[in-house]
Amino acid sequence: MTTGSSNASRAAAGGISTYLGQERALRADRLGAGGLLLSVLAATAPLMVVAGVMPTTFAVMGIVGQPLLFVVLGVVLVLFSVGYAEMSRHVHNAGAFYAYISRGLGGTAGASAALVALAAYSALQVGIYGIFGFEVSNLFATYADVQVAWWIPALAAVAVVGLLGWLKIDVNARVLGVLLVVEVILVVIFDVASIADPAKQGLSLHAFNPDTLTGAGVGTALCFCIAAFTGFEQAPVYAEETSRPHVLVPRVMLLAVGFVTVFFAISSWAYTVATGPSAIVGAAQKQSAGLLFSLTESRLGSTFTDVLHVLFVTGMFAALLSFHNVVARYAFAMGREGLLPRTFGRTTGTSGAPGTGSLLQTVVSAVVVIAFAVADDKPAGDPTAPVLHLFTWLGNIGALGVILLMAAASVSVIVFFARRGAAGAQAWRLVTSALAAVALLVIAGYTVKDFDVLVGAGPDSALSWALPGIIGLALVVGLVQGLLLRSRSPEAHARIGLGNEAFQLDKAAQEAS
Repeated sequence: MTTGSSNASRAAAGGISTYLGQERALRADRLGAGGLLLSVLAATAPLMVVAGVMPTTFAVMGIVGQPLLFVVLGVVLVLFSVGYAEMSRHVHNAGAFYAYISRGLGGTAGASAALVALAAYSALQVGIYGIFGFEVSNLFATYADVQVAWWIPALAAVAVVGLLGWLKIDVNARVLGVLLVVEVILVVIFDVASIADPAKQGLSLHAFNPDTLTGAGVGTALCFCIAAFTGFEQAPVYAEETSRPHVLVPRVMLLAVGFVTVFFAISSWAYTVATGPSAIVGAAQKQSAGLLFSLTESRLGSTFTDVLHVLFVTGMFAALLSFHNVVARYAFAMGREGLLPRTFGRTTGTSGAPGTGSLLQTVVSAVVVIAFAVADDKPAGDPTAPVLHLFTWLGNIGALGVILLMAAASVSVIVFFARRGAAGAQAWRLVTSALAAVALLVIAGYTVKDFDVLVGAGPDSALSWALPGIIGLALVVGLVQGLLLRSRSPEAHARIGLGNEAFQLDKAAQEAS
């Protein structure tokens, strides 16, 4: 797309805003490349992954080659990003996944994808409140000798995140940026300290040996690790709020997946260097999520470790805010196109934020946190319940939904360009999309198969089918909604995924009449 077409798009958007009283279009030019990249990377919660996901994967799966897994998954997600990024040059819609799927596979598939996306990202966001509340409660107990129930800081975070969700997205980007940069710096310091002071086995590269990826736990480890990448794919959600979406969105998405791959691979390798490849699994099983803090205590001292504990919490807060913004924009896009009540498709006041969508996610978060707090009804309470249940259950539900959306989007890219007669010109991108779709479907299959392991339930537990069934239910309900809309309102069905383009059609039709 040329600069001229970009200017034309902005002019058209301005006409839409005037035509619609500026309440059915997100405010353009709010985010530059830096703000967009920081907003996307914040959702990956680097410190939460390094401190929580990595030790858990080492411990539960017994896989020494976790660094190699991150490299393998990085390659898969780069393959996915090639076609997905090209699609973002042609479609600018806050409901990125479902908009892309609608353009390739039709409005009914798009309606289904919209509900899956809303459920998946909402689950990912709400799940983090569990581990956030647990960690803040521990901070109070450790540093202030005050006992605070986990759900109190969790609900306080719900309120603060909800308030920030009503502000301008560039304000949110500044908050996310500061928190992200600081936590990345601290992890890099840990990496350097581990490499500078390795265990007895020295700077071993054994963790990158393919032989380390053998055994029954590899498939499940893939599920654990791919969840760590969740967030990089969110760049297109902000396309309507950037100045040059056709340039910035593809660039930021590829930068994000490249950065996350290298960062996670090096950091997980640093763990194996700090303990020794032969000892990493045992150390992780013994100390679990405390492994990072134990290693920094011995190498960098207690002050650094105390700061790391605090930044662990602020990093989770950044992820909460980032996912909240994404859910609000999906709700906005769905309301604008009739997949949710129309009130969700309006922006709020001078901020131009999707306020009703933000309020919806705030209410959902509060209700779920309160429900888990009430369910934790043991006499003294189970201090790990919010982590083992709220965080683990909802986090894996959300990850499954995003994996399926990425696979469907990859297929949609192929169909979209083939229907436009561009299969030849886009041949290499279609090949990468096909490879990504196959790989993602395999990972999705492992995720469903091993869901009992992922959520810590027994093989005969109802949770092993009930929890992934939530994504299945969203998929089916969305399909039914799409089919009903197609039979009752074909015009509305035809506009699913069009976003602002639909309003251009409305305006043209009104002027013609």
